[in-house]
Amino acid sequence: MTEEVEGSSPADLARHAEKMAKKKAAREKIMATKTGEKGLVIVHTGKGKGKSSAAFGMIFRHIAHGKKCAVVQFIKGAMSTGERDLILRHFSDLCEFHTMGEGFTWETQDKARDIAMAQAAWEKAKELIRDPSYSMVLLDEINIAIRYDYIDIAEVVEFLKTEKPEMTHVVLTGRNAKDELIEIADLVTEMELVKHPFRSGIKAQIGVEF
Repeated sequence: MTEEVEGSSPADLARHAEKMAKKKAAREKIMATKTGEKGLVIVHTGKGKGKSSAAFGMIFRHIAHGKKCAVVQFIKGAMSTGERDLILRHFSDLCEFHTMGEGFTWETQDKARDIAMAQAAWEKAKELIRDPSYSMVLLDEINIAIRYDYIDIAEVVEFLKTEKPEMTHVVLTGRNAKDELIEIADLVTEMELVKHPFRSGIKAQIGVEF
């Protein structure tokens, strides 16, 4: 005789179905009230890995839907990355890509040059965001440039509040996002570091980190 799996009796299954039906009805009621659309200010921050990776996931969604988008990288630039190579090789008609940085500050060791590059990246970012033909603009690692005062946070906030087109999504990544930016953002995700292989002597690896 086959033993009955716990929770799989006809009565249990009926109760489960009733419970799920109530959840579905409640969910649909909530979703029916969510009818608005707007261009979002999205912030990915925190010490955990995955901030840029998550942002590029949204860029690739835009590409998959045939929607124009753009990327401005504020810090990275010294090395090739899979995302940049893939976009430039196959999707340059849909995604404009600008690598404006030359690496992290400890690599360039030239603060004046870093500031100039960050300012140039911000000018390019503003140009792209102002253009309503771009549905999403990713400002990769801009939070680092803001943290080091290479870019004025007050200017960034004011621009996003007053000049961003209504339906344009802007994604800003990098740890230590300023409170002023978090305050005006529509969606903020903080990546929490629990474990990282770097602490065990494992270097950044192709296909994972870049």
